[in-house]
Amino acid sequence: MTQFGLLSTYPPTRCGLATFTQSLASALVRPGDPAATIVRVLDEPEQRPVAVLGAPAFVAAELVGGVPADRVAAGRVLNASDVVIVQHEYGIYGGPDGDEVLELLRSIASPCIVVLHTVLPHPSPSQRRVLDAVGALASAVVVMTENAREILYSTYGIPMGKVSVIPHGAPVREPAPTHAARARRRVLTWGLISPGKGIEWGVRAMAELTDLDLEYVVAGQTHPKVLAHAGESYRESLTALIGELGLQETVSLDGRYLDDGELTELVNSADIVLLPYDSRDQVTSGVLAEAVAAGLPVVATGFPHAVELLARGAGVIAAHQDPHSMAEALRSILTGSEVAQHMHEAALRDTEMTSWPDVAERYRVLAAALIAAQAA
Repeated sequence: MTQFGLLSTYPPTRCGLATFTQSLASALVRPGDPAATIVRVLDEPEQRPVAVLGAPAFVAAELVGGVPADRVAAGRVLNASDVVIVQHEYGIYGGPDGDEVLELLRSIASPCIVVLHTVLPHPSPSQRRVLDAVGALASAVVVMTENAREILYSTYGIPMGKVSVIPHGAPVREPAPTHAARARRRVLTWGLISPGKGIEWGVRAMAELTDLDLEYVVAGQTHPKVLAHAGESYRESLTALIGELGLQETVSLDGRYLDDGELTELVNSADIVLLPYDSRDQVTSGVLAEAVAAGLPVVATGFPHAVELLARGAGVIAAHQDPHSMAEALRSILTGSEVAQHMHEAALRDTEMTSWPDVAERYRVLAAALIAAQAA
C-alpha cells in the first residue's frame, strides 16, 4: 500500500487544477489503501476543510505564498508520504513566477513526481529559471502530451527519460439517456470563464450560422482570480456583444458552477463542443480531454493539446480569432450526415484508456518504480 501526498490547489477552491487533483487523488486510493494527504495551495489563509473518516483524501496542511512557516509544515506533511505528486503552474505558488515552490521541493526527501500543466516554448528568463530548477529537483516529470515532452527536451534540456506522458484523465460518465430529439442542435463551451477563452469569437461564429437552428450554451463561472481584479467585465462584454448581434435567442451564458451531475447532464445534451481559445501554447486542456472522452465532436483552435488530440479524427481545428473559420468547421459537422458519427467513433477509440482509474494506474506504476529505485 502506497501513501500518496499531493501538493496542489484543491476543493473547495474552484479551478481546473483543484478538480484535476481531487479526481486523481480519488482514483489513486483503492479500498484498503491509506487516504492520500493533501497540502492545499491557497492565495490566503482559509478555514481548512474537515477531514472525512474513510474519505480517499484529506487536507493535512495549507500553503500560502509568502508564509515560510507554511512551507516548513508542508514539507513535513509531504515527507511522511511514500511518494509526492506536485501539480505545477506558475501562478499558484508565491514569489516571482512561483519560485517559492523550489524551497519546498528541496525539502522533500520522498520520491517526487511533478506534473507540469504549463510548458511554454518561449518562456521569460524567470520562467525558464523556475522550470529548469523544478525539472532538476523532480524525481520524475509528467506531462499530458507528446508536444509538451518535446518542448521540455528542446527548450529546457530535461532528459526524455525523465519525462512520462500520462494523458489528462476523464470522468467515467454514464451514457446519455435516450430522449426525444431536440429541434435545435446544441453547441457547448464550458469551464471557468476569463479573457483569453475566446468566447467572443464563438459568439461571432454563431452570427454566421443563423440559417441553422442552433443554440450556443456557454457554461461556467468567471474565474475567481479574474473576478477579484476585473469583476464581471468580460462576461458583461459578451452580453453586450450578444445583444449587438441580435443573438439573444441563440446564445446563453450560464454563470453557475456546475456539480458533477449537472455537468454530466449538460455534456450529454450537447451535439458539439467549441473551444475557441486564444492561446497558441496551451499544452493541457481538461475540458478538451473530457469532451473527447465523452465522444463529442470538437471544434477547437490550434493550441498544441487540440492539434495532438484531434489529429486522428475526433474533431476539427479552426483558426485562432477567426469566427468564419469556426463557423465553417461547425457547419461541416452539423450538415455532414456521417461526419459527427465518424468523429464520435474516433474520439472513443483515442480515449479508451483515459478514464481516471486508468490514468491513476499509470501514476501508481510510476510511483512504484521511483520508490524501488530510491530503495535500491
